[in-house]
Amino acid sequence: MEVSWQPGMKMDVNAPMCPSRGVLEHVTSRWGVLILIALRERSYRFSELRRHVGGVSEKMLAQTLQTLERDGFVLRDAQPVIPPRVDYSLTELGEEAAAQVEALGRWTERRTEQVLKNRERYDEARP
Repeated sequence: MEVSWQPGMKMDVNAPMCPSRGVLEHVTSRWGVLILIALRERSYRFSELRRHVGGVSEKMLAQTLQTLERDGFVLRDAQPVIPPRVDYSLTELGEEAAAQVEALGRWTERRTEQVLKNRERYDEARP
């Protein structure tokens, strides 16, 4: 459910009806994070991006890109050539968001081994 926004409205991500929750959901969704991180490297064509972000279906990639474009994080540049060429890149706002989620992604890569060990210990301690 989309919440109506008013200029000057105070944002509080902990408030259940705050519109910032929807933005957070888009930026931190499974595919949103991976797409934003990929687009930090360079612009991509749709098929290139799909190959780069392993495991994403065509439908989910299209939906996520459309959501990120609507929110102003991604720029869709359709070239009037044959065959059609569409490139996706980050906007200034998208670059800012991507830097934040990339930091979390890289931290996750560094700390996953510890998390897996913690899970193992936890599971062994349970009957």
